[in-house]
Amino acid sequence: WQAESLPRDVAIKLLPDGIDGAQTIGESVPSAYFMNVLSDFKPGEITLVPAAQALFEQRAASFSRDLPSSYCLPLGLPMMDTGVFPHKFVHTRDMVLILYEDLTYFRQIYTDGRPLPADPEPAFSGHSIGRWDGDTLVVEVTGFKDNGWLDAFGHPHSDALRVTERFHRLDFGTMEVEITVEDPKIYSRPFTFKFKQLLLPDTDLIESFCENEKNRDRLDRLRDAAQAKN
Repeated sequence: WQAESLPRDVAIKLLPDGIDGAQTIGESVPSAYFMNVLSDFKPGEITLVPAAQALFEQRAASFSRDLPSSYCLPLGLPMMDTGVFPHKFVHTRDMVLILYEDLTYFRQIYTDGRPLPADPEPAFSGHSIGRWDGDTLVVEVTGFKDNGWLDAFGHPHSDALRVTERFHRLDFGTMEVEITVEDPKIYSRPFTFKFKQLLLPDTDLIESFCENEKNRDRLDRLRDAAQAKN
């Protein structure tokens, strides 16, 4: 599965170098929510506490130079759901596994009725439990590392982040994903967005590793070139 790309006209507005810039660095055009989890909301509808707003502005001003993936670190949630890299769901009786091609990363979603851990070890993708609501998989996630990224624009989250995912297969090749973000340390209220993931038939995941941050210099050159144009 892979998140549906954002429309061409929206990509041209959101990306500093437009669609050509995205394709130049070897990626598909990303989804809208990979770029900005608040893209459905008007300015001021969802506000950040002052310190978080300052951090967001700092990240945006640097063209997301410090995005976790530029340091060979996992993107975390919800970026792993909204990203352009493929992932595979493995459904067993007591667990759903999600295998991500990016960094050959994985998640374990326990569906055996256990509660969320009371004092979990902080993790990039948190700790997940799931349940079935009819034919919809509902996943609750807590236990995140502090100061992570919700999107490529740099909206931050705290260790109080709680993410609720709802995965519902609309038809054979289309999955609707609804994500609710709650983080009272950062945001004025919870917010929800929906997007689609598309099945990639007759494909498989391939090995993917970040090799000693060899892309770091290239990312810096792309950032400097974008700043020079402005």
